Amino acid sequence: MTEGKTSYVPVIIVGGGQAGLSVSWHLTQKNIAHKVFERHEKFHSWRKNRWDSFCLVTPNWQCRLPGYPYQGDDPNGFMLKTQITDYLDGFAESFDPPLHENVDVSRIAALEAGGYLVETSIGSWTCDEVVIATGGYDEPIVPTYADKLDPSIIQMHSRDYRRPAQIPEGATLVVGTGQSGVQIMEDLVRDGRKVHLAVGPAPRSPRKYRGRDATDWLYDMGHYAITIQQHPDPGKALAQTNHYMSGRDGGKEIDLRRFVVENNISLYGSLSDIDGSQFAFLPDLEKNLDDADKSYLSICQTIDRFIECEGIQAPTEAPFEKLWHPETEITEIDARELNLTSIIWSIGFRPNYQWIEVDVFDDHGRPVYDRGVCKAPGFYFIGLGWLNTWGSGRFLGIDEDSKYLAEKIETRLQDKPIMAAE
Repeated sequence: MTEGKTSYVPVIIVGGGQAGLSVSWHLTQKNIAHKVFERHEKFHSWRKNRWDSFCLVTPNWQCRLPGYPYQGDDPNGFMLKTQITDYLDGFAESFDPPLHENVDVSRIAALEAGGYLVETSIGSWTCDEVVIATGGYDEPIVPTYADKLDPSIIQMHSRDYRRPAQIPEGATLVVGTGQSGVQIMEDLVRDGRKVHLAVGPAPRSPRKYRGRDATDWLYDMGHYAITIQQHPDPGKALAQTNHYMSGRDGGKEIDLRRFVVENNISLYGSLSDIDGSQFAFLPDLEKNLDDADKSYLSICQTIDRFIECEGIQAPTEAPFEKLWHPETEITEIDARELNLTSIIWSIGFRPNYQWIEVDVFDDHGRPVYDRGVCKAPGFYFIGLGWLNTWGSGRFLGIDEDSKYLAEKIETRLQDKPIMAAE
């Protein structure tokens, strides 16, 4: 491309993770010319934004990228961080996508004559179709009251956590009980650290149940094929944090009550404020633990009904038992008294779409689409949770979603000359 010149390509994909490259795979099969712009290197989040002991929470068999299903010898296991990146690199090498790494897309705007202008750090392009595959993890969420924390107490977001050696000696408060929070908590416990945990409203799931991984049962039941339109409570599905469990040590469930009994962690309700070394919590610990157990039991009961209805021979399970419950709700602590020297924020991320100047958002700045297809002609999103099904933001469903968008793109471009893929 010549310096200062605006060039044309039919399709531009922004984001070189598994979602963007899955769309690229399908476009390549259709011989539709396109470019993929990635702000960092491909699969950056998997390489750089995960801790050392990170592993998948879903079994390896669910890794079904286009034309590149998991082919290892442990389909029921859970790939470690380096194994995940090896799998992803193998997928990219399988079709050599037109990927441009370390390219920042600074602006996308609709053109009056149709199509879009895409401005990047290496020049500008016009195109007919744009696919946004940047995910929802742009900006780590940290509460405003974090600014009031005693500066002698180290704080970091889960995105920056790598290993216990990063954390100073003393106790750690992990805030949040989504998948990252509980797994980082366990990572610290295994290192012999004293851990305090602020328990949020995240649900939990069984791991192995009635002789199989719970996700295997749910898949056979058609649970993962339910679309957001078919879901009995779409609002809850979109807002709910992922169920927490772990793929570590071959896969296991996380029962926070058991961690109190066996590992002496301290549990509190949701963190609500900080003033220096004084921490305030909501009195919702017991409710949050009970709600997580209700989710766990609901999944177990759903599996039980399926087994009975289908006449499946499966081992039975011992009745559920609460191993611990809080006798009182602790709503205030002094970090100095507890030798608490660090905080890890594990309360999620938010996307950043400020660089998109196209009318595809609602009043709250959230993209509006139907299976990723926006009302703005030729504008799409991919790789977001519940784009269509539970698997949309995961390895399990990305092939189906990307194939659907590629077909929509092909239909729109059918009256235009299709150039050879670069």
